Amino acid sequence: MKKLLLFGALALSSISFSQEVVSTQGDSYTNGSGSIDFTIGEVVINTGTDGTNDLTQGFHQTTWNFLGVDNHEQNFEATVYPNPLGSELFIQTENFEFVTYVLYDAAGRIVAENKLNALQTGIDVSILAPSTYSLVLRNENQENIKTFKLVKTH
Repeated sequence: MKKLLLFGALALSSISFSQEVVSTQGDSYTNGSGSIDFTIGEVVINTGTDGTNDLTQGFHQTTWNFLGVDNHEQNFEATVYPNPLGSELFIQTENFEFVTYVLYDAAGRIVAENKLNALQTGIDVSILAPSTYSLVLRNENQENIKTFKLVKTH
């Protein structure tokens, strides 16, 4: 019986468990004094310091803001910038005729809407509060052709 317990303990001790993260962003760096692997988009769980160097453990998302785009009509090309928003938002497209935009706040209220009037249309967003916004571009039949997710940080 003792041999069976000893064999079981040795077998269990040889099994290693490791953590694994499936991530779309991150990297690995190595130099003569060490290596670091990181991912972007998850929370920080611990921060340590030796007085000179700081090491943040866990997962990070610092000042990244991602522009999300829903393509309702694949052949329609448009660029929206900057994101995060500053004082003015720009919509750039070659096919601006018969296209309107509607800017929604996080609660789904319309905060701006109009027709695109040139290859590049500017929208004053300086009075908007910090939040997330959705910009919807619609065709002449009022069908959504693109939806952009935007962030205003200040």
